[in-house]
Amino acid sequence: MQKIKLFLITIFLSFAVIFISVEGWGFYGFLKKPISTGSEAKVIVIPQGSSARRVANILFENKMIREPTWFIWVLKHQDKAYLLRAGEFKIQPNWTVTELITHLAEGQTLQHPVTFIAGQTARQAVESLRMLDNIEHTLEGYDEDLIRELLGLEYRLEGQFLPETFYYQAGDKDIDILIRSHQALKRVLEEAWQNRHENLPIKTSYEALILASIVEKETGYAPERPIIAGVFMNRLNIGMRLQSDPTIIYGMGDSFDGNIRRRDIHAKTPFNTYVIPRLPPTPIALSSADAILAVTQPVITTAFYFVAKGGGKHQFSDTYAEHNKAIRKHILNWPNIKNEVLK
Repeated sequence: MQKIKLFLITIFLSFAVIFISVEGWGFYGFLKKPISTGSEAKVIVIPQGSSARRVANILFENKMIREPTWFIWVLKHQDKAYLLRAGEFKIQPNWTVTELITHLAEGQTLQHPVTFIAGQTARQAVESLRMLDNIEHTLEGYDEDLIRELLGLEYRLEGQFLPETFYYQAGDKDIDILIRSHQALKRVLEEAWQNRHENLPIKTSYEALILASIVEKETGYAPERPIIAGVFMNRLNIGMRLQSDPTIIYGMGDSFDGNIRRRDIHAKTPFNTYVIPRLPPTPIALSSADAILAVTQPVITTAFYFVAKGGGKHQFSDTYAEHNKAIRKHILNWPNIKNEVLK
């Protein structure tokens, strides 16, 4: 009987040793091997307030760990069970469990791009956020007064966002993206204004922003922006109207159908620089950093006129006679009315 007991104990201990060895080897592999046998990264979402067990289950359900219990053990051993962040994470299958925990604990959430385009209006920029389905929408439509209040703006909303690519996390608020873009614009504008050329005919950074928006709409060819800015400075210096087509179009609003007619040129809107002998009251679009820099550091030029010559480029002229020659050279079969619209 004693021999039977000893035999059974020996068998039990043997199985225990084998089990512990297998489990130990498995746990060692869990620590050292890639978390998944898959080849593709996966995007997972950790909800706000998730416990360590909930996170482990989410990872297991997405086949990004093999043993949820072991994952929790490692978390507790590393004292990181309460450091896991909520958010959207891109998980690589070749990570070790330690790399995975570090990624989740440091909150390295997936970043999404959104781009505001130079030349857009503020309304278009705000409405582009409505197309994003992974942000928190706090704005209903285009409520300019509300957005101005939330941004602490003294001026109208037009032109108050920097047209660049901004990155956000899933769940971020739309207004927070707008605030970041506005703050970026303030930094660019302030730096450019502090380093402006002397004796410019514009007296405030806001006037610089207004003129930059006109330069932005006049050309998409960056090397010419400082020259066009120089032309407009020449006109402002002698009290000449800017006569910028984009200001006509902006003043027309939704009634613009793609054509500028004689009546449009003479329309008395606050923005039509064929009529008003000054800058418009606000910007007419979002201005790029290049356009802002062009206005604060314009090229010194003798030109007062410019006309498109193709490829986004312009020919510049000092006199109206030279300008008319440039029109005949570059614009074929141009209706007579357009001679009044050309610069």
